Amino acid sequence: MSFSEQDASVSKASSLYHTAGELLAKADIQLDGSRPWDMRIKSTEVLDRALSEGNLGLGEAYMDGLWEADQLDEFFFRLLRANLYEQVKPSKLVLHALRAKLTNLQSIKRAWQVGEAHYDLGNDFYAAMLDKRMTYTCGYWKNATTLDEAQEAKLDLICRKLDLKPGMKVLDIGCGWGSFMAYAAEHYGVECVGVTISREQAEYGKSLMKRGLPVEFRLQDYRELNETFDAIVSIGMFEHVGHKNHRAYMEVAHRCLRDDGLFLLHTIGKKVRESTPDPWIDRYIFPNGDLPSIGQIGDAAGELFITEDLHNFGADYDKTLMAWHANFERSWPQFKERFGERFYRMWRYYLLSCAASFRARDIQLWQWVLSKQGVLGGYQRVD
Repeated sequence: MSFSEQDASVSKASSLYHTAGELLAKADIQLDGSRPWDMRIKSTEVLDRALSEGNLGLGEAYMDGLWEADQLDEFFFRLLRANLYEQVKPSKLVLHALRAKLTNLQSIKRAWQVGEAHYDLGNDFYAAMLDKRMTYTCGYWKNATTLDEAQEAKLDLICRKLDLKPGMKVLDIGCGWGSFMAYAAEHYGVECVGVTISREQAEYGKSLMKRGLPVEFRLQDYRELNETFDAIVSIGMFEHVGHKNHRAYMEVAHRCLRDDGLFLLHTIGKKVRESTPDPWIDRYIFPNGDLPSIGQIGDAAGELFITEDLHNFGADYDKTLMAWHANFERSWPQFKERFGERFYRMWRYYLLSCAASFRARDIQLWQWVLSKQGVLGGYQRVD
């Protein structure tokens, strides 16, 4: 490298450091500071990647070990509350945005990708991170002090919102490891059918069926369903449906629900209708994911369902994710050899950045209760 090239490199690095430092200062974050939420960098390459590629560049640089923050969740919380992401418009993500807008990334063929990439990491891995029932969705912490209590409270809340009674037949769209189906069968005497696109989850479901519980796991895409149920629940699956399929999803629920039945939709959501899925989350955690807005859900349900109740307890996801992170850190030594250091940093980044997103109220957790014809006399929310 010539002296002029060295001078240009140093000048660029100095300019990047200054620009990034000014941005971060708006969130009370210091570059190479000593507070737990301050960002310590090992190369200005981190700043270049973050400013040109947004969270994709920032996340990959973290996975590569190029920067640290002792309290990663607090770092992201401050970024989000200061709206810094809105001030950085990454030029390299134009194609990602167009692809998400124009392509059906959640077609029947592509829908199986998230199962293979995320949910099939291993049942033992998720058993170590989650609660005793393996519930991979937001807990309800109103009267809970532990993860197990919060998840059981959430499952019971759903059962009561649906007014489940013994002998009812319930459909669970995106049933996960069957925590809702097992709980509802044990405590409310119902029969459940669940569909999943994860082979690991379907295999785990066989153990529940061996216990004699009236639950059926199907390795099946939701669009193939065509039978009638007394109630329908979908907990943490709608985020994988995609805006191009929202209407088709609601049509499936409508044709499968008894005329006087209730449908509970539990989903993460965003505050804006037109947005692009986070590129880092899309590449490394949830391929083809797409968070809905209230407007998009309303459009999809129009003429098919009446919204009886809408409940937001998104702040509870912060506590849930932090509990998962604590379990993950505690159990990591048994998975270190299998997954390696880069996976460890990726998973920490995922759990802690998402916790910060809910803490900052940037994204939400909604439970919708929907009916086909309206509850006569009005629906009464239980709590």
